[in-house]
Amino acid sequence: MAVMAVMAVAVLVATAGAAEQPANDPDRPADATWTERFRLAAEGLEWSDEHVRHDWRLQRRPGSDTWRILDPLEASVVAGDEATCRAEFTRLETAGRIPAVTGDAVIVLHGLGENRASMRPLVAHLRDRLDAAVMTVGYASPRAGIDDHGAALGRVVAGLPRTGRISFVGHSLGNIVVRRWMSLAPPDDLARVHRMVMLGAPNQGSDLARMAARVWLLTALSHGAARDLVLHWPEISKSLAVPACEFGIVAGGKGDGRGYSTLLEGDDDAVVRVAETRLDGARDFLLLPVNHAAMMKNPAVQQATSSFLETGRFAVPAGAAAGEPTVDE
Repeated sequence: MAVMAVMAVAVLVATAGAAEQPANDPDRPADATWTERFRLAAEGLEWSDEHVRHDWRLQRRPGSDTWRILDPLEASVVAGDEATCRAEFTRLETAGRIPAVTGDAVIVLHGLGENRASMRPLVAHLRDRLDAAVMTVGYASPRAGIDDHGAALGRVVAGLPRTGRISFVGHSLGNIVVRRWMSLAPPDDLARVHRMVMLGAPNQGSDLARMAARVWLLTALSHGAARDLVLHWPEISKSLAVPACEFGIVAGGKGDGRGYSTLLEGDDDAVVRVAETRLDGARDFLLLPVNHAAMMKNPAVQQATSSFLETGRFAVPAGAAAGEPTVDE
């Protein structure tokens, strides 16, 4: 638990600007308190979504039979075992408190050591521009491995009404979770997938993770999905599907062959090297001058993401990012 607390504090510091209040909460102060930010950051490392309807979600603490329902304001409506919480979720849906999902859906996944709050700026953009239900899916990255997160995502997908197509947007490790699900998914679920946008995806593994593997203390402190990246990537990489749907990749970098980090060789976004984002079969590839942690807030990244989901190609208006974005076809 001490390790979990340290990781929660690290995520709190890294994502303090992202843990914003839900837009539909008129009573919450404009600036969330540090206590609230800590709670959201810490809980993001503890709970995984198993069933999602817009901003309502049924969650489980991985490795336990502890479940809960969260409403759109992140308040726990009920907590208990699986049967109790599933029954209450169904009752709330039947009563009309939880809105139905109809038509197409876009599922957005955060990265390692983050929570759903980190994706809010991008989600807000997509909801303004797409005729689809845009939903975040959270997973407790330190508490379970990539296999478990892929299986949980599968249950989220299977639980959605079969009335429309499903697209994905992943940041960093979120893409690996989607690719793991794709290798496990039944054909009828895979057939529903329309498009996917990968943001800062470590598709070829991570040099930073390999560096950590050489440091005993960092290896000892690695848990869940982080441990998979640090110690088990050769095995994990063999279990990842290449998306059969149209997919595009957005990489962060300076375009100068050096990148943002002095620790990494070649161009990079301070966490993932541009070369590590590559994956054969991509329909489009875009290099933008953006830091890994800032991708979701960057207007050019947001515009490119919505463009690809709509058309299967990236399009970025001039001046949408700091510096001129470069496109690598």
